Amino acid sequence: MYRTLNELSSTDSDSEYCKYWVEWFTYAEGNEYFCDVDEEYILDRFNLTNLSNDVPNYLQALEMITDRLPEKALSNEERDQVERSARYLYGLIHARYIITTQGLKKMLDKFKRGDFGRCPRVYCHQNPLLPVGITDVPSQKGVKLYCCRCEDIYNPKSRRHNMIDGAFFGTSFPHMLLQVYPALKPAPSEQRYVPRIFGFKLHAIAELHRWQDEQREEQKKRLGISSPT
Repeated sequence: MYRTLNELSSTDSDSEYCKYWVEWFTYAEGNEYFCDVDEEYILDRFNLTNLSNDVPNYLQALEMITDRLPEKALSNEERDQVERSARYLYGLIHARYIITTQGLKKMLDKFKRGDFGRCPRVYCHQNPLLPVGITDVPSQKGVKLYCCRCEDIYNPKSRRHNMIDGAFFGTSFPHMLLQVYPALKPAPSEQRYVPRIFGFKLHAIAELHRWQDEQREEQKKRLGISSPT
């Protein structure tokens, strides 16, 4: 189960320095991949189409995200439930927002800073990564990190990041960003690691062994020696 609801949280001390819910959420430890979604976008009901069917306590969760939920309107238990729903709802909204013009700009800044980490592949030379989902269906797969140089995906190093729901970023985001900002995409790496033994490429050694086996069989035939079964 990925951090779609209650796991995407932080310590109480994190919220002491944040006036708004979205600010608190994006500053919480483990949520560094997320950008802040503009309130105008969240308040436009067109952008939230069909989300009410997927999120428990939808209206109250939306009020919490937009700082419109009265402090004493709920019991502590009810507030915890609404807060879990608010985190889930924000993740789903975030997936839609980051493929808008404004969302792409914010994620571009994070990409340039290397907020998502850098490719672990040696020949990618620390190329910055982008978050991507393997599926757009929530609660199925965790977020992965895409390298636009080797065009492969990797697991996040941090356990907190590794447990974030990939649907909160979606399958299209990194490719959309590179379409809008094509100058970001580096030339593909032509360097490849070649396994060697004592300086010889492995495939060359394999060819040598095959040739030796063939010569051995030919020698046995000439000598009239049958191969063991």
